[in-house]
Amino acid sequence: MLKQRMVILLVTVLMVSLVVSACSKNNAGSNAPASNKPANSASTNTETEKPAAPVDIKLFAVQEPNIDLATNKFTKFVEEKFNIKFNFEAIPSDGAKEKRQISLASGDFPDAYMLTAYIDQFSQADLIKYGKQGVLIPLNDLIDKYAPNIKQALETNADFKAFSVAPDGNIYGLPAYSQCFHCSYPNKLWLNTGWLEKLNLEMPKTTEDFKKVLEAFKNQDPNGNGKKDEVPLSGSTEEFGVHVVPYLMNAFVYDDDRNHLMLQDGKVGSAAVTDEWKQGLAYIKSLYDEGLIDPGAFTQNAEAFKKIGENGDAQILGAGAGMHPAIFLNIDHGNKNSKDYNPVPPLTGPNGVSLATHDGGGVSPGAKFAITSKASEEKQIALIKLVDYMFTPEGQTNGASGMKGIDWTDPKEGDLALGENVKPMVAPIPTTEGEAPRNAGWSGMAHFYMPKEYRDSWVQGSDIYDSANYERRLYQATLLYQGHEPKELFPLWAIWLDPAEVDEATMLQTNIKTYIDENELQFITGHKSLDKDWDSYLKGLKDLKLDRYLEILQKAYDASTFKK
Repeated sequence: MLKQRMVILLVTVLMVSLVVSACSKNNAGSNAPASNKPANSASTNTETEKPAAPVDIKLFAVQEPNIDLATNKFTKFVEEKFNIKFNFEAIPSDGAKEKRQISLASGDFPDAYMLTAYIDQFSQADLIKYGKQGVLIPLNDLIDKYAPNIKQALETNADFKAFSVAPDGNIYGLPAYSQCFHCSYPNKLWLNTGWLEKLNLEMPKTTEDFKKVLEAFKNQDPNGNGKKDEVPLSGSTEEFGVHVVPYLMNAFVYDDDRNHLMLQDGKVGSAAVTDEWKQGLAYIKSLYDEGLIDPGAFTQNAEAFKKIGENGDAQILGAGAGMHPAIFLNIDHGNKNSKDYNPVPPLTGPNGVSLATHDGGGVSPGAKFAITSKASEEKQIALIKLVDYMFTPEGQTNGASGMKGIDWTDPKEGDLALGENVKPMVAPIPTTEGEAPRNAGWSGMAHFYMPKEYRDSWVQGSDIYDSANYERRLYQATLLYQGHEPKELFPLWAIWLDPAEVDEATMLQTNIKTYIDENELQFITGHKSLDKDWDSYLKGLKDLKLDRYLEILQKAYDASTFKK
């Protein structure tokens, strides 16, 4: 449910930008570096190989709003290009995971699944389970024979390979490899710089600087309404960078905002048992005790958070946690407050620590595409050729964003790419007010291979406060965080657990994470004492078998092909 809430929120926000974002869901970018060009352009031209009749393929897919897969222009394009006739089992976003699970359990499953990863996808455990059962077929031979672009990605991109190849060496499915730069540093903080200027304050650099700024926001009436109604710092409880603790904790010890894991000298450990974690909790508690952190930040959802950011009578929010400010602000044309909120670089703590949460690229483990045992050899070949096309810049852009000439075109002279010193390759064609849905692409269903250099080549304007250029605003903000990640990151998102230990690890992870998060809140709010209850807290983690959990993760990490 958290993932679905995140999708609804971020799609709403980023549709206006018409630029690439893993959060924007409906857009993709294109670039054509040597490593991203088709390995054999002729490989996607099947004119001389077409059978006499179209290949009839039953495909399970999630149908997003404003897309009709049956009449979609990209559908018609690839049906003709690859001599395919789709029989879509089109599922709405709500309940997509349950419908997929039912189809697998019933035995009446389709030839293939082409999912939308930010709505639902196969987990790594699913892939191993159904692969071992023979429901999902290994794609290795198909890729080797018929998919030169996928093969090239596996050979040249170690991260993509780590996501794709199971511990037994088989590829049971392909991930949505969408490297969203701003998503990969999710735990940002956005400060009301209008209030900073009014109070003649500087952008905070240290934890103590930040505390003084929040105190000024609370006590000096920066909104000028004569009321003490300012909320110095707030957030919410979802999973898109809105937790207030990780940004603050990263000035003491690394907080991954997932399972509180860290890596030192190749060994996985828990940050939540360190003295630095305790010191960070003491600092955050001091903010809470002075009324500088909104208590609602630990209980409210993003909708309630946004009501603070968009308070009707007067601006009341001093700082908000979030991957991007549109979570708690309106950014559309005519907005009142968006320009006032700007990113705070990672703070430096009392021991000189200044870190930023980073997940290596914003890619989620698992698979969005898999072929089942129901597919004949002819269908398998047609499917892998179709997906291989979407591993080319042209195919990925046509599929994810819409057809060229309808949703995008070639850049014109003077256009600027999103990335610095990057040649622009794709210029989005903006929609006009009242325009009917174009229905020319598959949106997230076609998100297959979008490395950072591919996405950086999309055209973006230079005015970062224009909602049409929102992605550039986020890109520039993220540059402030880049390089603050630890030298070693534990890649929980890209390792594969031993199938025999998946259930045990899942149970341990759930129990340990819940325990850490609950105690974190109790220490901050004063329901537990850092002086009196810390040792008992550590014992509780030991009783929950933290050591065993770390042992399982270490084993998986040591066996991983992930780039270390």
